[in-house]
Amino acid sequence: MTNKIKPKLYTLSTCVHCKATKRFLKENGIEFDYVDVDKLDGRELDKVREEVMKISGGRFPTIIIGKKVIVGFQEDKLREVLGL
Repeated sequence: MTNKIKPKLYTLSTCVHCKATKRFLKENGIEFDYVDVDKLDGRELDKVREEVMKISGGRFPTIIIGKKVIVGFQEDKLREVLGL
């Protein structure tokens, strides 16, 4: 059911927790979309940074799965929400 929803990640390219989250999703065959926020610039950066601030207070990774938001690499929560 929930694993039909493609997770959306807001990450930083240099963040170990962000890399761990991406690796975990790949290893479990979960397709996901992500934005490395630190690789954006100009208006796009401002817009995405503002969005992440509203969702998680600007912490990374910010993971959105349907209506659920997980902040940080929390394997147990990811497994639960994704039904793994």
